[in-house]
Amino acid sequence: MKRDSTTPPGEMPIGVVGLGLMGCSITTCLLMAGHPVVAVAPVPADLEHAERRISEHWRRSVEEGLIRAPEDGWTSKLKITENYQDLKPCCIVIECTLENLAIKEAVYKKIEDVIAEDAILASNTSAIPISLLQEHARHPRRFFGLHWAEPSHTTRFLEIICGEQSEVVRGEWLYDIAQGWGKEPTLVRKDIRGFITNRLMYAMYREAFFLVENGYATVEDVDRACRNNAGYWMTLVGVFRWMDLTGVGAYHTVIKDLFPTLSNSTEVPRLIDDIVKTGGRGVANGKGFYTYTEEEARQWEETFTRFSYDIRRLALQYPADIVKKEQC
Repeated sequence: MKRDSTTPPGEMPIGVVGLGLMGCSITTCLLMAGHPVVAVAPVPADLEHAERRISEHWRRSVEEGLIRAPEDGWTSKLKITENYQDLKPCCIVIECTLENLAIKEAVYKKIEDVIAEDAILASNTSAIPISLLQEHARHPRRFFGLHWAEPSHTTRFLEIICGEQSEVVRGEWLYDIAQGWGKEPTLVRKDIRGFITNRLMYAMYREAFFLVENGYATVEDVDRACRNNAGYWMTLVGVFRWMDLTGVGAYHTVIKDLFPTLSNSTEVPRLIDDIVKTGGRGVANGKGFYTYTEEEARQWEETFTRFSYDIRRLALQYPADIVKKEQC
């Protein structure tokens, strides 16, 4: 990593291309870590809301004690622009555009026309395999996935995904850098569609649809069960440590009888298909698995924001290595 050897990691300029909901929170996360950020808006409309969103994320983070800085402390380190040429000094550029291969390919060309050959290019895709995306990059060995969770500036989650042609040593370097972003990252050394968390979560979504569509439970019942079971312990432990804590043998016994009964459908569930085909977009327009008035939608968005800060405070008391730290 020649370009980075003389620059402290926290001061390296980073680019973010795409300033939708997640692009703005990723930008905020990087600013909170001290990086100068060049934020490129491929869609001119993004310029209208990006500064307001980032400003609100920063203000709330100061208010909640995530950072100790003035409310305008981000402005000197952020450049919001439509000009890809401004990415030239960036050591890492993160693409956050729509999940459309043609759009991403066009964006990669514009980025790679500007950045140095030893700069890292990464995609925030959650659905397209990195090995496929890097075929559309000029220098596939420096191409990685960086899969964030929303809101990116409060969650500890980050997946770093190596494609078939990625240089793993650079992935390890990204893993180290991401510690400074307030993350407990996962390095996915072998590419697979959906990576880790989406494969786990979508298996659960599929079973949730199966239970509702076949009359075993309502949408409300399934959500309640998730909140009060997995939602109770997942902030502290993952599925394997949970089995260790609660008895591996019992899970082995249940697996033999339960696995054959789980849904393995490859079709889009009727429940979500009907919602989307009738124009439902969730809280964005009040029509989803639940219905919302305009006020209810606003309150749910505000409640989720408040929860994200509260759960971060709790989660940071229990880092992944908490037991090792307490033994020291």
